[in-house]
Amino acid sequence: MFSSFLQSMVFLPIVLALASLANSAEGRAFFVFGDSLVDNGNNNYLATTARADSPPYGIDYPTHRPTGRFSNGLNIPDIISERLGAESTEPYLSPALRGQKLLVGANFASAGVGILNDTGFQFLNIIRIYKQLEYFQQYQTRVAQLIGPENAKNLVNQALVLITLGGNDFVNNYYLVPFSARSRQFALPDYVPYIVSEYHKILLKLYDLGARRVLVTGTGPLGCVPAELAQRSRNGECDPELMRAATLFNPQLQAMVSSVNSELGSDVFIAVNTRKMHMDFISNPQAFGFVTSKIACCGQGRFNGLGLCTPMSNLCPNRNIYAFWDAFHPSERANRIIVDQMFNGDNEYMHPYNLSTIVELDAAQV
Repeated sequence: MFSSFLQSMVFLPIVLALASLANSAEGRAFFVFGDSLVDNGNNNYLATTARADSPPYGIDYPTHRPTGRFSNGLNIPDIISERLGAESTEPYLSPALRGQKLLVGANFASAGVGILNDTGFQFLNIIRIYKQLEYFQQYQTRVAQLIGPENAKNLVNQALVLITLGGNDFVNNYYLVPFSARSRQFALPDYVPYIVSEYHKILLKLYDLGARRVLVTGTGPLGCVPAELAQRSRNGECDPELMRAATLFNPQLQAMVSSVNSELGSDVFIAVNTRKMHMDFISNPQAFGFVTSKIACCGQGRFNGLGLCTPMSNLCPNRNIYAFWDAFHPSERANRIIVDQMFNGDNEYMHPYNLSTIVELDAAQV
């Protein structure tokens, strides 16, 4: 009896502290879903080829070691957390995600995934999007055990959520090989509405799981990344077919997001025009302090766009003057430009609100 009393006296302050943090504006949780653009290291714990766990990945991260992020340093979720004055979220599969760390949020993203379950099949063991959502449910059960069901519900409802999907459904599915299964099934103008409709189901599931403020990114300019320039471009011009895919997808995604908000009667989902954010510095890299937006910092072959970034790859000495870190992913500095537009961009970049406005609106409601 006395032992139980002591245990309760030790545990009670922890519960109260966690509950207090869950209800404070400063303690707003952050949840991340999606692909390699936002994966913080979940794939390190999986038997998959879609990994960034060896040098020179992480060369500019605070530890100067690879973390599983597909970046030379910080990725977009890290920089959002930094701007909000919060610590970065842990990968959901990390053993470090326990106790009070859970209240910071969690990153469920997994490199290689897409909107469709058959996207990224070549990477074998990745966390497909519905499995990510299943882990989100599991996370909520764990948090409820820490701070109680009502506080856990509030934490999720008040959280900021980022979801990044779509690029792999083109480059690692529809256009992966000539005459791919999906390209035989759909002409591109029919494929795009199909994947947008599947994305719609994902967003509604997120809403059902308690998400109330969700940043939904479109695809970047798919035909301009070094990997595609290496394979498809003669003189460094962006590939027109992949650019057509992005041009079709992004407006339809934004229209779908607006439609869902109308259905819900609330601006739950925020459309993030990452295509325009990227094109600003791709079309005029010098204006943003880059020497090139065509050649990756790390890689080999034409535009450093062939194969993976490895210890044997070419490596630029100054990552700050390259828009792309590897064949597919922006450098940390490019990610900072993207996040700055998320916070400060007008309606062309963020619809219906930018992130600074969202923070103000949500703080007023707490």
